[in-house]
Amino acid sequence: MNENTNRYSDKDLAEFKEIILKKIAYAEEDLGLLKSSFKNDSNNGTDDTSPTFKAFEEGSETMSKEANVQLAIRQEKFIRDLKNALIRIENKTYGVCRVTGKLIRKERLKLVPHATLSIEAKNMQQ
Repeated sequence: MNENTNRYSDKDLAEFKEIILKKIAYAEEDLGLLKSSFKNDSNNGTDDTSPTFKAFEEGSETMSKEANVQLAIRQEKFIRDLKNALIRIENKTYGVCRVTGKLIRKERLKLVPHATLSIEAKNMQQ
């Protein structure tokens, strides 16, 4: 498709929608794993009630939980960005750079399907 055209064809949009839906499914699965790991849903053991003092291990476990919380927050943002991309597909504005108004290259959208900036616009920000 010509870079100066104002939007991608319905066929292209359907292809991008399929890519995005798959990424959302994987991301939601990963998010579920992250959330269960820091909520200890699957662990009904007595490790946290043990009277033994394992300060180093407890500190490490706390840091790991905090890291998982941060990863979960990033994953939630990624899912939200992907869902916003689906809205742009429905509005037929998907793939249009919000700075230059030109089409974002297909290759970029396949790698970063929630992108709203072309490489040209991204480089202008730096």
